[in-house]
Amino acid sequence: MKSLNLSRLLASLLVAISLIAPVASSYAVTPDEMLDDPVLEQRARDISTGLRCLVCQNQSIDDSDAPLAHDLRVLVRERLEAGDSDGEVKDFLVSRYGEFVLLKPTFSAKNLILWLFGPLVLLLGVIVVLRLYRKNKLAAARAKRAGSDSLSEEEQARLKKILFEESNN
Repeated sequence: MKSLNLSRLLASLLVAISLIAPVASSYAVTPDEMLDDPVLEQRARDISTGLRCLVCQNQSIDDSDAPLAHDLRVLVRERLEAGDSDGEVKDFLVSRYGEFVLLKPTFSAKNLILWLFGPLVLLLGVIVVLRLYRKNKLAAARAKRAGSDSLSEEEQARLKKILFEESNN
């Protein structure tokens, strides 16, 4: 009975946390950062969801509570108020912090190796596995044709003698 109540309590706690967690991260943007113009604010939100927090590294600056993320959110809004386009704001941040600041890096010749590395390694792995499979399959077929799976009469007699001696000891 107690374990049933404990499991219900844990399940309720997990449900509550899963409902609160997405809401808590959306409050990283504080009211004092928000712009009065809803169109500019929406543009700022769209831009900041694509920018990486340089402290957290796996969160956007829109979701991060880090002081640097706050500074970057303010900087994005200042640039938008100054009349920069979305692309100009991103270009400014990339020139200042490098392409690492983008959660989704751009496709360019400079980082082509990054984009192609994963698929190339996967392809190489598939080729290696297929070759090993084929090699083992061919070796098994050759061994079967050669009759190496069965023992000659002389080898069978020797084996019986060894097993007989082992069983008598």
